[in-house]
Amino acid sequence: MTTLGIIGAGNIGSQVARAAIAHGYDVVIANSRGPETLSDLVAELGPQARAATAADAGAAGDVVVVSVPLNALSQIPVAPLAGKIVLDTNNYYFERDGHIEALDTGQTTTSQLLQEHLPTSKVVKAFNQIRSGDITTDGTPAGTQNRRALATSSDFDDAVAWVTAFYDELGFDTVNVGPLSESWRVERDRPAYVVRQNATELTENLAAANRLP
Repeated sequence: MTTLGIIGAGNIGSQVARAAIAHGYDVVIANSRGPETLSDLVAELGPQARAATAADAGAAGDVVVVSVPLNALSQIPVAPLAGKIVLDTNNYYFERDGHIEALDTGQTTTSQLLQEHLPTSKVVKAFNQIRSGDITTDGTPAGTQNRRALATSSDFDDAVAWVTAFYDELGFDTVNVGPLSESWRVERDRPAYVVRQNATELTENLAAANRLP
C-alpha cells in the first residue's frame, strides 16, 4: 500500500487526500498549525488517514505532496523528503507571497525554487492548474472521449512517470511540459491555467504561453 505524505491541508492538499484515499492510498497529512487542528478532516477521510507534523508526514510518505503557499517553502523539512518524489502544487501569487524578482523577471519557476530547497528530492509539478473541487469530480476512465488532461513537469523521468500513473488513476490524461525550467507554461495567467482541456487542447495552450506578460 502506497502512503502519500501531504504537507499542506488547504484546498488542494485536502482534495488530493480525498482522491488518493478513494483509490486505495494511505495518507499522512500535516499543516502549519499542528496535527490536533486536523481532527475534523481526518475523521472525514477515515481510517486510511492520520494527521502528523510536516516532518512526520514527509517521513511517512513514499511520495510527498507539498501544497503550501510559496512564501512558506523554506519551512518544508528537507531531510525527511530526501530521495523521494515530491509533488509541487504551488503557484505564485505576489498579492499573497510578495514580489519575488526572479519569478517576476522569468529567471526561475516556482518548482525550481522548491527543487533548490529540496536538492536531494525529485520535484515534479502537479495539480497546480486545476481548481481544487475538480480533482474529485472531473476524472473519467481512461479512453473517455475528451478526457480532461493535466500537466506535469520535472527534471526526473521517474517522477513524471509516477505522476502520469497517479493522474490516470484519478481520471486524467497527462501532458509532460518537460523540465522544471519549462513549468512556467502551466502557471497562473497562462492559457492552460485552471481551464478544462483535453490533451490536445492542453498541448496547444502550453505552446501558446508567453513567459512574461
